[in-house]
Amino acid sequence: MTGPLRQLPNFLTAIRILLAPFCAWLVLHAEFFPALLVFAVAGGSDALDGWLARRFGLISRFGEYLDPAADKLLMLASFVTLSVIGVAPLWLTVIVIARDVAIVLGVGLARLLSLPVKIEPLTVGKASTVVQVGYVALALLMLSLHNTQPVLMTTAAVIATAFTFMSWFAYGQLLLKAFILGRRPV
Repeated sequence: MTGPLRQLPNFLTAIRILLAPFCAWLVLHAEFFPALLVFAVAGGSDALDGWLARRFGLISRFGEYLDPAADKLLMLASFVTLSVIGVAPLWLTVIVIARDVAIVLGVGLARLLSLPVKIEPLTVGKASTVVQVGYVALALLMLSLHNTQPVLMTTAAVIATAFTFMSWFAYGQLLLKAFILGRRPV
């Protein structure tokens, strides 16, 4: 692909960045079904931009930073607004955000100290993101149906927490291993 089509994955990612605050606005205004649709479109754009980038070799350095930033913004906006309206427990939102902040700080520390760590998503990190997306989608679906299902939502929150902690622990292990390897005398 040449010309403007080379930027299509980044364009889709930029749309996701714009959809995140719009989705949050819809949730805050109790427009739950439209919020669910916007969230689904944002999720679809994430899958499509990744597929296009890999399939047609449209991976760019800019896109490698923009895509995870867009994902984090969508999840941040979703969890915060769901907590503000009392649907997602605050403790879950804090755990999700703290994990992302810890990863960003860990990457920054690794780069600052020139530690031997490869910066790439882990399978457990991807699984954690899928579970978090599933939690948000479930919450928006339940709100759209005017059906709270407290046991289901609590179970989903516990599962999302478990995956988030497993991911946090795995990334922490990578940083610790890189720190130990990076400090060995040569």
